[in-house]
Amino acid sequence: MVNTFYIIIIFICIQRLIELIYSNYNTKKLLNKGAKEYYKGHYPLFIILHSSWIASLVIFISPNSSINHTLLLIFILLQFLRLWVLLSLGQYWTTRIIRLHGSKLIKKGLYKWFKHPNYIIVFFELLILPLIFGSWIIAIIFTIFNSLLLLYRISLENKVLDNEI
Repeated sequence: MVNTFYIIIIFICIQRLIELIYSNYNTKKLLNKGAKEYYKGHYPLFIILHSSWIASLVIFISPNSSINHTLLLIFILLQFLRLWVLLSLGQYWTTRIIRLHGSKLIKKGLYKWFKHPNYIIVFFELLILPLIFGSWIIAIIFTIFNSLLLLYRISLENKVLDNEI
């Protein structure tokens, strides 16, 4: 029988890889349409954060840990919300801060109610996944670092979205 822990880790790795490919595809298309990328310098910090988070899950959590099924269901729900965000933004979804001047802000899907729903989802993913397997330490450490990085990112992104640049 395949272990749930490994299924989730493989899923996260494949998901993040597909998202990077999709993001790079959208980024190239947007840049070719005249869009501009802003604040590139902080981007590698996200790669380091997410890679370290996944590595810490693999290194510090036993694959035989007991599973909190309620948190697992919440995590699965987050994946559907994540997909909804990607579908709502379509060609504008990237992992970078890119603005195509003249384009209107997306106001459908979760964007009807939240300015940055993807960041809310990622916040809870990084918090909940370690907790599914009982790892409070990984959850706390990465939630703190992720929160700090997201607060910085959101401030930069809001400047671009509000045309302050």
